[in-house]
Amino acid sequence: MTLNSSSLASPSRSNLRIGLPKGSLQDSTLDLFARAGYEVTLRDRSYFPVIDDPTIEAVMFRAQEMSRYVEDGVVDIGITGYDWIIENGSSVQEVCELTYSKATSRPARWVLAVPEESRITRPEDLAGAIIATELVNVTRQYFQQRNIPIRKVEFSWGATEVKARLVDAIVDITETGSSLKANKLREVDTILTSTTRLIANKNSWQDAAKRERMEDLSMLLRGAIAARQKIGLKMNVPRERMSDILRLLPAEKSPTINPLADDAWVAVEVIVEERIERELVPRLSRAGATGIISYPLSKVIP
Repeated sequence: MTLNSSSLASPSRSNLRIGLPKGSLQDSTLDLFARAGYEVTLRDRSYFPVIDDPTIEAVMFRAQEMSRYVEDGVVDIGITGYDWIIENGSSVQEVCELTYSKATSRPARWVLAVPEESRITRPEDLAGAIIATELVNVTRQYFQQRNIPIRKVEFSWGATEVKARLVDAIVDITETGSSLKANKLREVDTILTSTTRLIANKNSWQDAAKRERMEDLSMLLRGAIAARQKIGLKMNVPRERMSDILRLLPAEKSPTINPLADDAWVAVEVIVEERIERELVPRLSRAGATGIISYPLSKVIP
């Protein structure tokens, strides 16, 4: 697909043109935008989704090519992995890091891997080898920086794990390592760790109005990510038990405390990590809190 700025749905130069990743990051990105307050509607076989903001135009690209389109100004801003920015050598403005991926919140790792039965235990053992990967440039640089002469870095069009038994080694991406284990592969080294980034065209970044909107979008997306692992807690607390309750609550942020009609009671509201809820709520109840309500959050803006 060949696209330029005139290919977009509206010719308005004042609109913010955003590139959304198509493929493995697509569903998690649309979910993130929804929690940030943007409804993105996909149309059948269209590369131009509709966002419920008339000042934003969207187009979908593969994450692998996103940084090129951002650098060229086809879009003002886009979402892609740090790995593909480095692989493409793109000159773009990084707006922020977005710590989410297709399956988890962990960084993705590009790993050098071989079959479990292989005698290769370190990168130096691959001198003269053929390596298969999608991340060709980064892989070449990895071996060059270590002065390890390899025969060839071969581009893989997918199903890279299968090729580990056809060439000497592969470089493939993993979040959990489960795919490597399922294909009976063993990691030799990690060559790059990558997270998702929000990136901008450098000229667009110099446009004050567009930059402000990019920063607003960044704030909302980061707020949606921050809310993923947090919940809100509301409770009623006897004033005489407030000191006991406050000792149980996280110390990082002061809770919101409001008086109730009964002067002997106050309402307390606080945001906490979801992982501590199951331990914290029973302790709060035993300490005297009543009417405890927990609720999910869509955004947490620092």
